[in-house]
Amino acid sequence: MVKAVFTAPVPGTVVHPIHQYSDEQQTHIKALREYADTLLLDPSDPYYKWELRWLNKPDTMPRYMRAAKWKLPDAKRRIEGTIKWRREFRPELIRPDDVKIEAETGKILLNGFDKDGRPIIYMRPGRENTETSPRQLRHLVWWLERAKDMMPPGQESLVIIVDYRSTTLRTNPSISVASKVLTILQQHYVETLGRAIVTNLPMLLNFFYKGISPFLDPVTRDKMRFNPDLLDLIPKSQLDSEFGGDFEFEFDHETYWKQIVDFCGIAEDGTRLEGYFDGPKDIHGKLLSEHSDADIEPSTASPTSNSSTTASVISAGETKALASPDATPASPELIEAL
Repeated sequence: MVKAVFTAPVPGTVVHPIHQYSDEQQTHIKALREYADTLLLDPSDPYYKWELRWLNKPDTMPRYMRAAKWKLPDAKRRIEGTIKWRREFRPELIRPDDVKIEAETGKILLNGFDKDGRPIIYMRPGRENTETSPRQLRHLVWWLERAKDMMPPGQESLVIIVDYRSTTLRTNPSISVASKVLTILQQHYVETLGRAIVTNLPMLLNFFYKGISPFLDPVTRDKMRFNPDLLDLIPKSQLDSEFGGDFEFEFDHETYWKQIVDFCGIAEDGTRLEGYFDGPKDIHGKLLSEHSDADIEPSTASPTSNSSTTASVISAGETKALASPDATPASPELIEAL
């Protein structure tokens, strides 16, 4: 059993999909950015640099254009709505201690990557440990932001595995909470869900999916899979052994939480430690090429250490973000919207 967290896909993973854009699409992306800049907070506002940070991410404008199927007015509406939401929610500034209690049972875990280099979030409703509150949503958003921190260069999406093993009517989230989660995913993390996998769903809870069905847009519904063979999607070495993989992960709350916070460089007040403003990729970049999962031993190095391992993480090797040699520009008709 290991307590270390994977922070990179298996060696040689080719990130997929890599989006290619036509000249016309690039013009739309530029126009959307120009519009978003007109919405920016005044530079004197404390949240200004975080808002600008989000707009500057290379995937932000393309994701909103793809979600809008390249219709600029719709993309403007969508990104304006998210900007307003982010100002209120401030997802990148959630203090670790504000949501730490929600993570005590491991009901949401971030660990491992699929065969396309997407980080994997495991959700286990059977491990619910708190009453319904806004903090539960902030806890979910905290993990969405950490998954984005973990994405290798070129990757823009993640995998969510919902495991209903041991879930009861008491621990299962209400339809109201589920609808709020879907709203956040579908409206404010557009084009971020790569796959949604549901496993071990008891017959008793079939009504739950019927209840949330009206809140699922067609694209999200198309990405959902029930009880697939996970080894077709995730390398055996990074798939949790509970699902047939070789990764025997031992969850220890304090150890696990420290690894995530340290690797991502999250300060106590929710900001970033020095050198981590744009994420952990530059700080830990050498982890992606210097080590394999077979030769890294757990370490207690701090995030500012020059050590080649950090906070007991496992770096699985170099990841390549490559487009296929015969890749063609994305067709608006083929673009998915979440």
